[in-house]
Amino acid sequence: MTVDERRLSWDERHRAGDFEGPGPNPTLAAALPGLLGPGEAPGRALELACGSGTNAVWIASQGWRTTAVDWSPVGLANGRARARAERVVVKWLERDLFDWSPPERSFDLVVIVYLHLPPPERQPVYRHAAAAVAPGGRLVIVGHHRAQEGLGIPGPSPDRLFTAEEIALPLMGTDEELEVERADAVSQAKPPGHGSIDALLVLRRKKADQE
Repeated sequence: MTVDERRLSWDERHRAGDFEGPGPNPTLAAALPGLLGPGEAPGRALELACGSGTNAVWIASQGWRTTAVDWSPVGLANGRARARAERVVVKWLERDLFDWSPPERSFDLVVIVYLHLPPPERQPVYRHAAAAVAPGGRLVIVGHHRAQEGLGIPGPSPDRLFTAEEIALPLMGTDEELEVERADAVSQAKPPGHGSIDALLVLRRKKADQE
């Protein structure tokens, strides 16, 4: 399937209905409140591959000045409608992550949730995401964990599963300012056969006075 065909397939999926659910990804929702220390306020946030904006709208509701990026205009239209209903402000951008990258060192929080690309495509997208993190800011990645393979849990094909460490090591190898805050496997409490096992990675970019 070509890149254009893949994008159009996501348009059709978003057009068919709201498959993301009413609230944010539970692993993201549990991790985000603990990122800010005493006296720290939410800053600029970026979600890449935002889909219909469920997570982006929730992030904005937590006080972050949020930009959401996706290549599906149908998904983005769904996100705009969700933001209006929730009365939050989100900046929506239609971009293809294979040929666009966010501005470097510009966001206090960069989020990627359930973007399951083939391994050869994955690393450039994640590298650009990491480069967008401002000093003192964080990159949060959530995806289906490799431990799901063979358990009958719905998710992407096995070659697109990963652990947090598999994502972290290449990024840190090319960017010495990044450090791991969390690299966990998180089980979702749902009925057997339905709950996912998430890989959660939180990388922080060191501030200048830490180098």
